[in-house]
Parts: sequence; structure tokens; C-alpha cells
Amino acid sequence: MKRLIALLVLLGTFFMLTVPAQADTASAVAASATAPAASAASVASAPAAVASSTAVVAAASAPAAAAPVDTVNKGDTAWMIVATLLVIMMAVPGLALFYGGMVRSKNMLSVSMQVFMTFSLLGVLWCIYGYSVAFTEGNAFFGGFSKLFLHGITPDSIAATFSKGVGVPEFIYVAFQMTFAAITPALIVGSFAERAKFSAVLMFMVLWFTFSYLPMAHMVWYWAGPDAYTSADAASAAGATAGFLFQKGALDFAGGTVVHINAAMAGIVGAFMIGKRVGYGKDSMAPHSLTMSMIGASLLWVGWFGFNVGSNLEASGTATLAFINTFLATCAAAVSWTFAEWIYKGKPSMLGAISGAIAGLVAITPACGFVGPMGALFIGLAVGVVCLWGVNGLKKMLGADDSLDVFGVHGVGGILGAILTGVFVSPDLGGTGVYDYVANKVGDFDMTAQVISQLWGVGTVIVWSGVVSFISYFIVDKTIGLRVTEEEEREGLDTASHGESAYHH
Repeated sequence: MKRLIALLVLLGTFFMLTVPAQADTASAVAASATAPAASAASVASAPAAVASSTAVVAAASAPAAAAPVDTVNKGDTAWMIVATLLVIMMAVPGLALFYGGMVRSKNMLSVSMQVFMTFSLLGVLWCIYGYSVAFTEGNAFFGGFSKLFLHGITPDSIAATFSKGVGVPEFIYVAFQMTFAAITPALIVGSFAERAKFSAVLMFMVLWFTFSYLPMAHMVWYWAGPDAYTSADAASAAGATAGFLFQKGALDFAGGTVVHINAAMAGIVGAFMIGKRVGYGKDSMAPHSLTMSMIGASLLWVGWFGFNVGSNLEASGTATLAFINTFLATCAAAVSWTFAEWIYKGKPSMLGAISGAIAGLVAITPACGFVGPMGALFIGLAVGVVCLWGVNGLKKMLGADDSLDVFGVHGVGGILGAILTGVFVSPDLGGTGVYDYVANKVGDFDMTAQVISQLWGVGTVIVWSGVVSFISYFIVDKTIGLRVTEEEEREGLDTASHGESAYHH
């Protein structure tokens, strides 16, 4: 517990010391007559839209005062349906197989069940209140309740894309964002695998989803949409209704802060608060099926193209940029992790290769639509080595039993990717720059200001998710308890919690 508190204090102090010096500059960039340094992954037009400063090609020719969105492109709609299906595949079965193969055979079904039911439960909550709280106008941290139970949304409702006058059906936007909201909490399962009560997992997920995921999604991705930015005055008024980090100018194309750092903080806090597995450091806890994990990782890799490329919301040139960046960064990270491990440990491992690939996917997520291919290559090569340290050196320093290295990969990789997004978005380094929706062109770029904006995003999610997670775990522990008994843990959660076994030998 002391190490957990020290970690939160250290990260918070770093954030407070690093950001304030130029916070005003970063805020000025976000509050200028441009759409704030657009965040990624999207949003609704009727509800609200999330701009991507990478909509350079599509929006560059838009007139200064574009007409409101009133039609949709069938090609964009078809692509968004496919992208949504790809993200569903990431969670079930991708993530379930990836995590399941890395635990001991007696816990295969329990981890798969936790992922499967977390994804299902939060999909329900997303449609009841999650979408409304994340993507309707409210304040800088939470949306409102105008779309509870998807009220007012019909097949004719249109959600904005990143181009003026272009939209997609709002229902597919709701479904696409639903996959993000459901898979993000499922990532946390890897940190406390093999020892948490099933009931405790579900209760925690509801609390964390409500008070961490939804506000972070609102803070980063909510804005009034590109059609609101018709003049400097209109941009100023529209910017005032955006989420807190959108106003700060933080760039996050597909979820580096909202998804990966957010989930990683919940995971590491949980690893500290639930405690280490029985026999940790003494008994063998090697993955029982790396073949299963490789299959799961491969499904995640393929599905991630829906995650990243789909976040563009349009089948456009920027979508192809996100595609090549996602592909290249992942290859690079798998290579750099494998060779670094080969040098460090003497042998390259399958576990290392797939871990490197996931690290690359994590790091390129916030950057995929903003950086050029060589920026993606650098990010991939760097994150493979850095995350190898994260799951070895950093993990030993922290002393927590983060069972499947959620923090070492998603946390460390997400932080690195978010910060480097602010560097490689620079047009001088092959990036797209930040798009000005009033002038309808790429605006002047200030790398220092953009990196400061990125640090605002990283620091905010670390503190917000850390605090919410601590309180949520505390509530669950004091009401129903967080972990199973020692006897149940030794028996295995497949039989102790679910009365069934993955294998019959």
C-alpha cells in the first residue's frame, strides 16, 4: 500500500511540476480559433463530435461555413460497421484467449469469463446511460442525461465525422464507441487475474466505468463538431462546451489516455490493493498455453485496425494513414522487444514477441492518425524496448503482482505513445499538424505547446483513474470483499467460482 501511495504521489508530482510552466501556452493553443488540437476517436454530431486534427485531406476543401450534416456516405457507414465488428473480435475472443493462455490452466475459464461478462455488462450500461454521460453536452468533465436509454436516436440520426458536412448514422457511432467502453475495463482483468472474486470484479467494473471511463471519454473526445467552427467567435463558443482535455488541446486519436493509461492505472492500483497471488515468487506461474495467447494476440492485432482506423469515422486518406501506422508500429515493436530480450535474456521468446506487438499497438493508438509512417516506426521501435523494461525492471521496483503486466504494457506504452504523439504530429517530422477548422487548413504548429497538452492528458488520467480506482476497490472490499479464499485460489477459480473446467485430461 505504501508503494501504491508513493507511485500516485510520484506521478502526480511529476505532472504538476512539468505542466504548469507552459500550461497557459497550451491552453491558448486549444482555445484559439481552431478546433482544439482535435482528439481522436470521434463523436456524434447530433450528440457531439470528436474532431481529429488529422482530417486534413477531407476537410481542407470544405467551405468556411459548411452546411449542417444532413446526409451520410454509404461507404463510410459500411466501413464503420466492419470496424465495429473488428473491435468486438478484439475482446471476444481475442482478449479472452490472450489473457486465458497466460494464466495457469486452472484459471483459464475464470479469466475468460471475467473478460466476456465485463464486455457484456458494460455494453448494456453504455446504452442505458454511458453514451449520454460521455457524449452529450454537460460540463468539462461529465456529459448530461439527455440521451439516457438512447433517447431520441433513430435510424435517421446523424453523427458528425471529422469533415464538415459529412456524417455517419448515429447508431453505428453508438455501437463503435460501445466497443471501446466495454473492452477498456476488460483490460483491467489482467492485473488481478487468478485471485479476484467474480462478484467483486463485476461490482468494481460498474463503479470504474461510471466514474473513470465515462468522464475520461468526455474530457478527451467531446466537442461540438466541425460544423460549429465557422468563425473565431463561433469556435470560441463551441470550444467552451468541449471536454476538459479537448480544451487543453490533448491529442488522442483512438484511446491512448482514455483506454490504455486509464485501464493500466486501475490495474496497478488493483494489484496493490488485492495483494499478491498465493505462492507468488515461489511457485511456477508460467503461462499454460502460449499457443492460445499467440492466437489471442493475433486476433487483437487484426481487430486493432478496426479500433484505430475506425476512429477516423471515414473511409478517407487519413484512414489509410492510420492503417499503415498501426501495421508498421506493431511490426517494429515486436522486432525491437524480441531482439532486446534476446540480448538481455539470451533467448527470444514467443511471449516476448506477442507482448512487443501489443505494446506497439498500444503506443501507436493515440498517434496513428497524426504521425507519419517514420514517426510510427520510431514509436514502435522505442516502445518495444521501454515496455520490456516496464515488465521487468519497473515491475520489480513497484513490487506489485500485476499478473499479466497490464501496467507494464498498457500504462508504460500508453504514456510513451501519448507524449510522442505531441512530437511526431509535427509537419516537419512527417506528421499531419493540427487542423484549423475556421481557416480550413493546417494551423501553425508549436511542438512545445503540443507536448505540454499531451502531458496534461497523461497527468490527468493518471491522477483521475488512480483516485477513482482506489475508492472503487475500497468500496468493493468493504462490502463484498475483493478476493477469494486461499483454499479457492489454490483449487483454481474455474472450479471454485464457476464449477467447470477448461480441460478434461
